Amino acid sequence: QNIELKDIRRISISVGATKPFSALHVSDTHFTRVDHRDNERKKKLAQNRAKSFPKAEAYFDATLQYAQRKGLLLLHTGDLIDFVSAANLDYVAEKLGTDHWITAAGNHEYSQYVGEAREDANYKAQSYQKVQASFPNDLTFASCIINGVNFVAVDDVYYNFTSQQQQLMEKEIEKGLPIVMLCHVPIYTPEHAKEQLANNNGRCAYMTGAPLELTEKYQCDPSLPEEEQWRNRSVQQRADQPTLEFIAWLKKQPLLKAILCGHAHEFYQERFSPTAIQYTVAANYDGAAYEIDFV
Repeated sequence: QNIELKDIRRISISVGATKPFSALHVSDTHFTRVDHRDNERKKKLAQNRAKSFPKAEAYFDATLQYAQRKGLLLLHTGDLIDFVSAANLDYVAEKLGTDHWITAAGNHEYSQYVGEAREDANYKAQSYQKVQASFPNDLTFASCIINGVNFVAVDDVYYNFTSQQQQLMEKEIEKGLPIVMLCHVPIYTPEHAKEQLANNNGRCAYMTGAPLELTEKYQCDPSLPEEEQWRNRSVQQRADQPTLEFIAWLKKQPLLKAILCGHAHEFYQERFSPTAIQYTVAANYDGAAYEIDFV
């Protein structure tokens, strides 16, 4: 089906580029491809999940056409695929191989059967190499400089940052260039958190680095057996010390000019620090995008 993007929000971000340029920022596409290489369980999963994203591929093609027509840099902040499958990864390699993309990983990039297991570093390791091979840049941490602007993609797919990522970001700061950070999960900002909690019946805010006094009020079922406690949002989304330290440090960096993210499937803008606003983009599977002028 040939369709156009239906909700493109145009914004301008003042970063001090050496020459103004524009980009198309999308997130949360959720491809659900499978083929003969996948088992029956994966095929059934694809069938069920595809019902939620019936126009994902059509809107992604519309994204490519729009960007090509206007000569825009392409930025994708995660959940390009809905789960790991050979067909999804082949499709990603094919689609991202034709243009200049900067990508950040989403939690679904490493999801094997969507919600079937505790998703953490060990879980991610099971599919990391395979997934990474299909993407154009490093999915844990990557930097790309365009017209004097440093785009830095950082993985926060499980609601955390690591001290290694902070060390890498410190090196980027040393370059002295304005930074636009890309991540999948929005970093905690108070108004967006309130709005997310309201949307989710108070269960959780789906944000990285929410204060511990907030996450301890998230959905929690103490009656779950020990090995199932991970299912509680209060456990999944609880920030660890390196995450809280990274965010506190990041707020003090005047070179940080913007954060681009997704995950929430809605548009939202809120100030993150004195110099940076966080821009959350709505879902690409629903035809949404930010068209950004970097000046």
